[in-house]
Amino acid sequence: MSEAGTQRLDKWLWCARFFKSRGLANKMLGAGRLRLSGKTVTKAHQLVREGDVLTFPQGPHIRVVKVLFLAERRGPAPEAQLLYEDLAPIEPAGPKPGEAPAPAPAAKRDPGAGRPTKRERRQTDQLRSRDE
Repeated sequence: MSEAGTQRLDKWLWCARFFKSRGLANKMLGAGRLRLSGKTVTKAHQLVREGDVLTFPQGPHIRVVKVLFLAERRGPAPEAQLLYEDLAPIEPAGPKPGEAPAPAPAAKRDPGAGRPTKRERRQTDQLRSRDE
């Protein structure tokens, strides 16, 4: 079924650690959300070769990777990263130019202060009602 120098796409995605299981890779492929060198793939048994370019969504990011090597086994992450070249690396999180910075953290209470008592709440309500 397989030719020399090729590998099943779902197996390669699993070995390259893009998905935790081949089943998850199969679901994504079945949904037609992956492109292999510009063509939409809907079957997990599609063969991938060295030099192919894969485009697919992974979480909130769109991944574009070039297949450098075929996988012999699913090894550790550093070994899996040698299988591909990331053509569109994921940008680090943080505010982009022109965006508002993240909101400031909430005010802190003194340790041991706990929730206000009923008396303190009534006093606070009285102060607020005077202002209105």
